[in-house]
Amino acid sequence: MARLILFNKPFDVLPQFTDARSPTPRATLSDYIAVPGVYPAGRLDRDSEGLMLLTDDGRLQARISDPRFKTAKTYLVQVEGEPDEAALAALRKGVTLNDGPTRPAEARRIDPPELWPRNPPVRFRKTVPDCWIELTIREGRNRQVRRMTAAVGHPTLRLVRWAIGDWTLDGIAQGEWREISV
Repeated sequence: MARLILFNKPFDVLPQFTDARSPTPRATLSDYIAVPGVYPAGRLDRDSEGLMLLTDDGRLQARISDPRFKTAKTYLVQVEGEPDEAALAALRKGVTLNDGPTRPAEARRIDPPELWPRNPPVRFRKTVPDCWIELTIREGRNRQVRRMTAAVGHPTLRLVRWAIGDWTLDGIAQGEWREISV
């Protein structure tokens, strides 16, 4: 039976098990998960937080991370400014990035979610408002969510992946993981 681990990756943790090439040590998955034989199914940038899936099953790993399968990934995104309906509509339609147009996304404004504090905290500016959006994409280009929000004029301040397919962070504290049956 395949192993599947749901991990709530903290900010500033590399989405890999080793960091041998760095002259200064950085936090990696091995600082949190001591389960042999599991590997990430996809990536989550060092400056992003939230759900990572790890498995020992190559087929499951491919099904989760391969763009051909269009697995939905839902993000809670704190953005600079307050996106209007036109900005959200652009995200829903798909925006053109330097590597081509994105697939249409699901996008909506949400109330600030109840999340763990980020360390270090997001920079706060009195004169620039911010708000939260929920964004669901079905592809996974490098830094795609950040580039999409910037393309509609609202740079990302904080990015938390909440769900991949039907798997969510619900009930998993930051830096913690849970193994589930698949």
